[in-house]
Amino acid sequence: MAADDELRQQYDTLATRSYGHPVGDITRLRPHADIRVAVRDGRVIAGGLGLLVPQFFGGAPVPSALLSAGCVAPEERGARLSADMLAERLRHLRAQGAVISTLWTTSGGYVRRLGWESPIPVFAWSIATDDLKRAFTRSSMPIEYGRTAEADALQRRLARQWNGPVERPHWWPSWIDGKQQLTTYRFGPAQSPTGLLSFTMKRREPHGMQLTVHDFWAADAPTVAEMMAFLASHHTRAPSIHFRRSALPPYPALLHALHRYRPTAEAWHPWMLRILDVVEAVRLRGWPQELSTTLPLEIESEDGQTWERYVLEVKAGDGQLTKAHAPAEVQLTRRQLAVWYAGGYRTAAAARLAGVTAKTDTALSRLIGTIQHEPWLPDHF
Repeated sequence: MAADDELRQQYDTLATRSYGHPVGDITRLRPHADIRVAVRDGRVIAGGLGLLVPQFFGGAPVPSALLSAGCVAPEERGARLSADMLAERLRHLRAQGAVISTLWTTSGGYVRRLGWESPIPVFAWSIATDDLKRAFTRSSMPIEYGRTAEADALQRRLARQWNGPVERPHWWPSWIDGKQQLTTYRFGPAQSPTGLLSFTMKRREPHGMQLTVHDFWAADAPTVAEMMAFLASHHTRAPSIHFRRSALPPYPALLHALHRYRPTAEAWHPWMLRILDVVEAVRLRGWPQELSTTLPLEIESEDGQTWERYVLEVKAGDGQLTKAHAPAEVQLTRRQLAVWYAGGYRTAAAARLAGVTAKTDTALSRLIGTIQHEPWLPDHF
């Protein structure tokens, strides 16, 4: 059920007990979130947040159900209450227009069984500041402190070039900045910046600080180099630079420039995607303008019990999925569909190794070739 003030407070208390620490977003996101709870005998035993916020896929914003802060009372676990709560949260967000859903979770195996899949591995990176200082040199590029409307516009423009980033609503930057105590800098001309960098600084004992990068948006290679060199300029206080999980886009700008190959990569639980409405998800996302293709598909039904035949047609930047009777050339489970939708399969070989079946490699390559952008979700919720 929807949470009123009393139930929300109970949910907040339960989340603190379940996670072992306060979950501030239950209060911070209250004006923007759909908060659902499960109640027994007047007592909240489970809860979760839902945000109806678009994500970019193919350059177009697709209405998405972002799920966060889900918890079940420890004494109530093991009775599928979590699955029921996920279904209830999605039911209301779907009614508001969500056609896909994304979450970050440590319970990857559990949510896979419920239809979500990870399009891409996620890593956090650490590197000695001195190594970064040796690899990148400052130029004369202007650097200014603080966030501006022009910098936010740059972030939105760059986000469209990937599959997954959130189309940040007007309240998103202030929520994140306040929550994380971010320090933000802009790179390039004031009216047309080419870089946006946000990080946190936390004191380390007995001296120095830990610097952790949260936002790293760069329009070109010179800006990447300038942002890396700027981070390296903190070497007198920060012995290493940390890039939080998924903060760095999946391109090798950091690794290829290093003189000594000594960074540390740590694998983290990934973001996971689920397609809620296959027809609308295909219609609403962006497609390459120059592409024209028609391909019969067979897709697992949402309940996982049957298979349904469709024809995928992409032409002049529009995509359409319609029911059909023709024999399929490629067969996709719902989880494989999510990976394809996000651009997680870059080759036919990768798709086959992930279990995708196709009559021919040519058909599989044609399907993969319909997705232009690569997956990356730097936003946390």
